[in-house]
Amino acid sequence: MSKRVLVLLAVVVVAVLVVVLAVVFRDREEHPGAVVDGQARFQVLTPTLIRAEYAEDGEFEDRPTYNAVNRGLATTAFTTEEVDGSLVIRTDRLTLRYRQGSGRFGPDNLRVELDAGGEAVTARPTWGRPGACGLGGVCEAETMLALEGAQGVRDADGYTGPGYVADLTAPGAGVEWSQREVTAAGEYRVHLRYRADRAQELVVRAGDREQAVALEPTGGEWAEAGAVLTLPAGRTPLSLRCPDGGCDAAVDHVAVTPPGDGFPEHTGAEHAAANLGGWRRSLDYVDQPRSLPVMMYEGLLSRDGWYLLDDSGTAIANPDGSTTPRAERDGYQDGYLFGYGHDYRQGLRDLRELTGPPVMLPRQAFGNWYSRYAAHDQDHYRDELLPAFEAAGVPLDVLVVDTDFKSPNKWNGWNWDESLFPDPDGFFRWAEEQGLRVALNIHPSIDANDPRYAEAVRTAGRELAPGECGMGGDMDCRVFDLSDPRQRQAYFDLHREFEELEPDLLWWLDSCCDGSAFRPEGISPDSAFNAEYVRRAEQRGLRGFSWNRSGGGYNGYGGNQVYPAGPWAEHRYTVDTSMDTSSTWELLAFASEYTSSRGNIGMPYQSHDIGGHNYAGNPDNRLPDDLYARWVQFGAFQPLLRLHSNHGYRLPWEYPGVEEAAVKFLKLRKALLPYTYTVARQAHDTGLPMNRPLYLDHPGHPEAYEHPSQFMYGDDVLVAPVTSPGTEDVPTELWVPPGTWVDYFTGETVTGPTTTTVTSDLDTMPVFLRVGGILPTSADDTSNAREQVGDLVLDVVAGASGSFELYEDEGEGLGYRRGESARTAIRYSEEDGSVTVEPRAGSFAGAVAERTWTVRLRGVAEPTRLAVNGADAPGWEYDAESRTLTVTASSPADRELTVTTR
Repeated sequence: MSKRVLVLLAVVVVAVLVVVLAVVFRDREEHPGAVVDGQARFQVLTPTLIRAEYAEDGEFEDRPTYNAVNRGLATTAFTTEEVDGSLVIRTDRLTLRYRQGSGRFGPDNLRVELDAGGEAVTARPTWGRPGACGLGGVCEAETMLALEGAQGVRDADGYTGPGYVADLTAPGAGVEWSQREVTAAGEYRVHLRYRADRAQELVVRAGDREQAVALEPTGGEWAEAGAVLTLPAGRTPLSLRCPDGGCDAAVDHVAVTPPGDGFPEHTGAEHAAANLGGWRRSLDYVDQPRSLPVMMYEGLLSRDGWYLLDDSGTAIANPDGSTTPRAERDGYQDGYLFGYGHDYRQGLRDLRELTGPPVMLPRQAFGNWYSRYAAHDQDHYRDELLPAFEAAGVPLDVLVVDTDFKSPNKWNGWNWDESLFPDPDGFFRWAEEQGLRVALNIHPSIDANDPRYAEAVRTAGRELAPGECGMGGDMDCRVFDLSDPRQRQAYFDLHREFEELEPDLLWWLDSCCDGSAFRPEGISPDSAFNAEYVRRAEQRGLRGFSWNRSGGGYNGYGGNQVYPAGPWAEHRYTVDTSMDTSSTWELLAFASEYTSSRGNIGMPYQSHDIGGHNYAGNPDNRLPDDLYARWVQFGAFQPLLRLHSNHGYRLPWEYPGVEEAAVKFLKLRKALLPYTYTVARQAHDTGLPMNRPLYLDHPGHPEAYEHPSQFMYGDDVLVAPVTSPGTEDVPTELWVPPGTWVDYFTGETVTGPTTTTVTSDLDTMPVFLRVGGILPTSADDTSNAREQVGDLVLDVVAGASGSFELYEDEGEGLGYRRGESARTAIRYSEEDGSVTVEPRAGSFAGAVAERTWTVRLRGVAEPTRLAVNGADAPGWEYDAESRTLTVTASSPADRELTVTTR
């Protein structure tokens, strides 16, 4: 080789190196936490969160996605080095290792090392979006697209992942998925792990090719079977179905391999088993016929301390609020590796920072809701219902008008039934005068004979497709393709006449079973639908939120399914509702776990039918007294309390034997509003749920995982719903976390960690305050939640110093986003026994100028002297039996108030 050639080659090499370095450093400049290694890029977002991106074509994605709306987090310190052919990235919380030049991410070339409660954990993430399966990988059947007649359950032993697919009985029932990474056409083996009581067949189908899979009886155990099928190259839709004659089997997981290979090792089985659950689309009739608890799909939190959120196919989020599907790229991966260890709070904070804050609800949403699936007329609401609430001294805040108000069809009419609402405008004026917020039930369909159908067709530019509406009968049901902008406009135009009558109107989106579809690529259908309602409400200056099922999409009544984008954006838009539940003791116990679990996907809000939708014990859907009372108690400590039933009875005065107890807890719900609203703001700011599972703060205690019905309501209140029958001395097993706790109702003290049994009658339930805890409640438990909270009672538990920051704002509108809010710091000092209310910081329209504070200091000896702002208090009360000191003082909001007991 000549000298001249060598020189030219050197010049070329230098030039190429300069370009490569320029690209790398440019990328580092644009992304301070980015490290590029060939076709792989890693972005260190926090000490416990790393984005991992692989692009065979070298095209990385910097635009936000529908899930990952914020990657511009604070700069995190980290180091990088090359060790034995691997890129090593270290933060002070985890270490990521990627084998350089090894191609797409998988469990063999990418791992994360972290500490989970003192145990060294090595995470080897298996990549793959729900509904898709890579060649040679094991994929959980319950995360595939379930066909009609199949559902994910967990009522047996020995399955992997969050559950398995059961009820495969009807012809065509089964699962389908997108088979990826088939690089060459040819024969491949489809494997399945199954259980069957008798010999039978399933059918595996790829396009127009299908092959029978013979299943032998398994005697209640799990077994493996498979069949060889010819597949084309590329991405292929595959399905596993019952044949025309039906079947009777269950499927745990599937895999596709070259024909000679056996069932591959399920490398992710242990990690899947460690996941703490997160969501399902609803609890519609979940205990009919199956037993509880039912399967929950994965959430972020896992006992082994890590999670991979695969965002590879999620749509791009545009600045104008629209979305753009990502181009299909087989050689592209985009995921977020959470390595929080046992710092579960940090994991949820990371999720909140990446995916955005939960929606902030109007204050009135945290009051009492009334709903009933029955035909009420406007006179009934005005002359019977509200006067009954007022006579009992129970505040009513949100009035839900169920589907019967509609005409000409009670399911999907878009006009008022004049026999029930002859004067809708007058009805809304009356509700406004009473301080009531009104919600209307809606189903996303329309009868072709509806007077407004022609209007919808004109806007849509075409006849609407037939659907299957829940009411059946002679209805000519038509449904909307909401992914079509014209049909979406036609659908939402139908709302306009109602919103013109009541601008503050709430919509109950009963999107269950009509057949309307909203399937924008790269977004979960529910999330797209819910987000559109929020966008429209915020255009009217409201705190928009969608009250609906969430996380899945339109695949049948109560259907649950994972979509590729997952449930990770729902918290920005939705108050999830568990919908048509059965009112049983078992469901009541699971409802508590269900609320807490949804926090693991960032969802702080849950709306249950308090009392349950259906009760099969008698034809008029009337509950036993004790079951009704315990449902109301449970609701008092849920994010939302909504009395509801299927034509049954759920009002306290309809249960004379327990009316007093039910009224007590509905009034307690109102009194808790200052605390509840503050906890809701904490959820918005931090990503922590309102109802917090015990393991969130006590991950190292096995008992924290073994008592899923218990929860923390905010930081200071421990709640254990009573979920067994009886009216006197009903026992409830309670795990008491570390520390000392005081029974809110009896004043008794217990010190943890310990497991104990607490008994209660219908006037009480196990609710405990931690020492040092401060619980603010309203002194007025009968006023409407639309009004600003006035005088407050502070329950302060002596034994340790503590603090609480009360949050307040106007209660409605979007001013809180502009800083129109206030916070009041409240502190208790164990050293001198003082309670200090600091001057309110911040301002907003309607804030009270002066308050009377009643301080109820629990667990103290009677003082010889008590001072308010340094001067002798004019008087106080002391209860020697409960060791509770009570003193009342007034103070302007901009002045400090200090009560000193010694």
